[in-house]
Amino acid sequence: MAIVVESTGLSLGQSLLKRVFDVTLSAIGLILSGWLILLAWFAASLDTRSNGFFAQKRVGKGGRLFTVVKIKTMRPDGKLTTTVTRSGDPRITPLGAFFRRTKIDELPQLWNVLLGDMSFVGPRPDVPGYADKLQGEERAMLSIRPGITGPATLKYRNEEELLAAQNDPETYNREVIWPDKVQVNLEYIRNWSLGRDIRYILNTVFH
Repeated sequence: MAIVVESTGLSLGQSLLKRVFDVTLSAIGLILSGWLILLAWFAASLDTRSNGFFAQKRVGKGGRLFTVVKIKTMRPDGKLTTTVTRSGDPRITPLGAFFRRTKIDELPQLWNVLLGDMSFVGPRPDVPGYADKLQGEERAMLSIRPGITGPATLKYRNEEELLAAQNDPETYNREVIWPDKVQVNLEYIRNWSLGRDIRYILNTVFH
């Protein structure tokens, strides 16, 4: 069930500009990287002995659930059921680690952007239990589409290593990292500009 979002977030003009940019860039991206996505899917299928695409329900704009698509980088492990991934996670295959390091696993999300489920830049789409639990002005985070990258993603680009150093990664993620991500994303919404989005994309690709 969708969540009613109290904040209007971006203006109509800003939202339209952001969407036109997303549609244009995602279409170009899919044309240029389609061969790589198919190659990565085939390799991941062999590597994980299953469908090389990973699909999972995530919380999107307005609190609506959508299915995010990525290249699969992990094999199931009956001993680990957490959705929090940390460095050295035994579920991550060697090839999967390469895909994650090079961001190849993120490429199928270009389809999510084209469909309108996601944007290039915005809060990362989380599994239910985080964004859908926001209250008050923090629910403004749900007023925009989640992104492939963004200021919080860049700030915590070493999140897996950070979580690996914690005795209780899930609690640290819930009580420390997640609240900070919320504030970073709210600041992003308040100061949105297309130029900033382009800089975040370039910082993601070239760093």
